[in-house]
Formats: sequence, structure tokens, C-alpha cells
Amino acid sequence: MGSITLYWTTWLLVLVAGINSCIGNLLLKKSRLVARGDEGPFELLLSPWFIGGLLFYGINVILFAKALEKLPVSIAYPVLAGSGFAMLALAAHWLFDEQLTLNHYIGLVAVVFGIFMLGRS
Repeated sequence: MGSITLYWTTWLLVLVAGINSCIGNLLLKKSRLVARGDEGPFELLLSPWFIGGLLFYGINVILFAKALEKLPVSIAYPVLAGSGFAMLALAAHWLFDEQLTLNHYIGLVAVVFGIFMLGRS
């Protein structure tokens, strides 16, 4: 595999890990929205939404660890976190009708710009 292909494959792992982090958070939110409110900690652990969230977090960790074989953690983690935050804000707005204000949009643009700058280093 050429070095250019390896470079983009590694960044793709970070992006897919960010997507998995986003999905994991959305599933955790859904687990709380469908909860009755009187569940104990063990019932929470048995919720299919909660279990799904943990599964996506686990996939996130595996993919990110693989990306760290080629990328410095000081660059890869901010890109992972920032991309996950940006995707999560938009997905939560779309799925859960969470509000996005002008400040949110400005922050999202700043995060995406930061991801772009880190990815160029």
C-alpha cells in the first residue's frame, strides 16, 4: 500500500471512529429518553439502546487505536473529538430536535476549521 493511500486510510479510521463515537452518544441519549425513570443501574445496563451505545464506543476505541499506529495522538485525538462533537450536534438537532443557535453554528465552523488545520500538520 502506498504512503498516500496509507495516510488517507489512517485518517479514514479516525473519521469512522468519530462517527462511532457520535452514534454511541446518540444511543445513550435514546436509552434515557425511553427509560421509565424507575430503573435501577442493572436495568440500565440491560437496555438495548445502552448496550448498543457501548458497542459503538468499543468499535471507536479499536479503530482509533489502529489509527494511532501511524498518527501522533496530539493531532489524532483533537480531530476525533472535534469531528465527533460536530457530527453529534447536527445529529442531535436532527434526531432529538435539540436547538442549535447562531453561537452553536459559529462554534461548529470553528471546530471544523480546527480539524482542517490539525489534519494539515
